[in-house]
Amino acid sequence: MKFLIKSATIVDPNSSFNGQVKDILIDKGQITQIDSVIEAKGAEVYDATGQFVSPGWMDMHVNFGDPGFETKEDLISGCAAAAAGGFTAVAIMPNTNPPMHSKAEIEYIKNRAKGNSVDVYPIGSLSVKREGVDIAELYDMTQSGAVAFSDGNKPVQNAGFMMRSLQYALAFNGLVISYPEDASIAEKAKVNEGITATYLGMKGIPNIAEELMIARDIFLAEYTGGKVHFTTVSTAGGVELIRAARKKGLPITADVAVHHLLLDDSVLMGFDSNYKVKPPLRSQNDIKALKDGLRDGTIDAVVSQHTPHEIEFKDQEFETSAYGISGLETAYAVFNMACEKVLAIEEMVDALAISPREILGLEVPVIELNKPANITVFDPDHQWMLSAENIRSKSKNTPFIGKDLKGKAMAIVNNGQMIIN
Repeated sequence: MKFLIKSATIVDPNSSFNGQVKDILIDKGQITQIDSVIEAKGAEVYDATGQFVSPGWMDMHVNFGDPGFETKEDLISGCAAAAAGGFTAVAIMPNTNPPMHSKAEIEYIKNRAKGNSVDVYPIGSLSVKREGVDIAELYDMTQSGAVAFSDGNKPVQNAGFMMRSLQYALAFNGLVISYPEDASIAEKAKVNEGITATYLGMKGIPNIAEELMIARDIFLAEYTGGKVHFTTVSTAGGVELIRAARKKGLPITADVAVHHLLLDDSVLMGFDSNYKVKPPLRSQNDIKALKDGLRDGTIDAVVSQHTPHEIEFKDQEFETSAYGISGLETAYAVFNMACEKVLAIEEMVDALAISPREILGLEVPVIELNKPANITVFDPDHQWMLSAENIRSKSKNTPFIGKDLKGKAMAIVNNGQMIIN
């Protein structure tokens, strides 16, 4: 199948066509021509006048329910949501049943996702059953296609276990992803510690619950030489700790969830459970620090932290409702609205497409002749509104339904397929 993208501005620092307005011809999954004007009989034409193309975006922190929780999200619906959000690749957390803690689950995911327009990369569980006790089959999972290791939304509480995991992974250059939270400090609190928590009459999670774990894992990375990636960093202190570690040359990387760049905890005043996430929404001071971290390279990537739930898990009292936002389809709009005056378009593309793959050791797509076509078409100025009927995910637990959004992924091209949104 031939696809022709017309009059798109190319945003790709690795391309010789970066910054130029070009037509791009794709045939059998390859970029066969890039020129000012291309005519191609029989090609499916997409007019991208006034729009941009970049290497296909990658979300390195999503939660699907396959296997075991397919009513939340299976691989097919999850990939459809990713494509609608402009992502040509996702890395999925091991929060499944059974967890992805052996090569059998990794191979199941790899085989089940074959042929999709979205590439799926499994993140193996760091521990057996995600219990934080016994190290899982990390090397075997690497051989089967796992790109990193994490216990997902279960932070590793035992420092000795984390140290031994880093030492083991170091033997084959494996990456450990840390979700930083000290459970003994966070306890059963549901929101950020601060003025809003006081108004709501709820116990809050202090920033130090995150920062202590970041500090611990930085020390362990320095001691072992192992690679640590911090996911969904949400506090100003956490950003500062990572900045200092990187200045020392430690193998530390980090990402931030897009909702932590746009929303502060004041939105919880209405007790809307769709705003209930973990880490919790923080303060405006934390948001500023996160944006500064993105701008100076302390934070490498942005993620959706896509966490779908059936309606019965969210449509209940705030205290008992589940954590998470179904965020793949709105991730770019939220990121764009939060950072359009903070980051240049090239910096946004780096955080969306390039850095995630570099962190995970994956090949970065490039918009160049005779290269595989792995492309996202997007429009930062496109105004739109999310409706429940148009959500591709199985789950609709998002606070952005009915909200005015700015910035949209218009199409993706990958694996010889073109999906127009």
